Amino acid sequence: MPEEKVEGLVVKTYGGFYYVQDHQGNNYACRLRGKIKGPVLAGDHVVITVLEQCEGILEQVLPRKNELYRPRVANVSLLLIVMAVAQPAPSLILLDRLLFLAAYYHVKPCIILNKCDLPRTEAADKLDDYYVRAGFQLIKTSATTGEGLEKLREILAGNVTVLAGPSGTGKSSLLNNLTGADMKTQEVSRKISRGRHTTRHVELFPLLSGGWMADSPGFSVIDLPSLDSRELAGYWQDFATFVDRCRFDDCLHYREQDCGIKQACLEGQIADFRYQNYVTILEEVMQNERCYR
Repeated sequence: MPEEKVEGLVVKTYGGFYYVQDHQGNNYACRLRGKIKGPVLAGDHVVITVLEQCEGILEQVLPRKNELYRPRVANVSLLLIVMAVAQPAPSLILLDRLLFLAAYYHVKPCIILNKCDLPRTEAADKLDDYYVRAGFQLIKTSATTGEGLEKLREILAGNVTVLAGPSGTGKSSLLNNLTGADMKTQEVSRKISRGRHTTRHVELFPLLSGGWMADSPGFSVIDLPSLDSRELAGYWQDFATFVDRCRFDDCLHYREQDCGIKQACLEGQIADFRYQNYVTILEEVMQNERCYR
């Protein structure tokens, strides 16, 4: 009897095994064929040879649409950026780094303002006020009261979604509500105002409305990809309306005179904190450029 080959999705890599679900919902614990080079990631579409007892051999990794590095996951279509109203207060610089990475990797972002049952912080007010006006999708949620979860389920349907954001913002609780997964959660440390990390590996969880959500180790520092400093502003969608006002075509919106972006900040059309976050990331990109030379 010839060996059966099927296509499937890698939903988890753990302990030297690659857990693959095929289009019929069958699950296989697979070992790698020796000829495969490079890492196999959660989110990869693969071809496997089916063996007995729900086991298989992973034969081929199909071409990827994209690949994120922190978390390490492939073929992502939606980046769900979770910030909390409080405990901890939103980190707007981390939010802007994540929004930049979403644009860089051609992944649609959606901002989640979670824990809306708690008293609001100043940073939460800034987030709520500016980012919707700047054209970003934002949903207010509470895993405690259920606020916003139905709307969130509609957005997630059919996507491979990465759940990202600082520790302690309620990512695991949201995942429990959306997938039924029994994720271990821990209370936010009151001493350091950030969550204690509980997740140990990247795994895709099926959504009842269709699609998958990736849970991955929490993080607060994200490495920037290698790019030319002149390219950075192109990933700030709220800058696009004002770049034609710059005197210089190659304006970095940094120390130049007659800069349309800086003028838009003075006029209140771009939030000052958003521009300052751009400058912080720009200086990091410029420092990386000097290191590469």
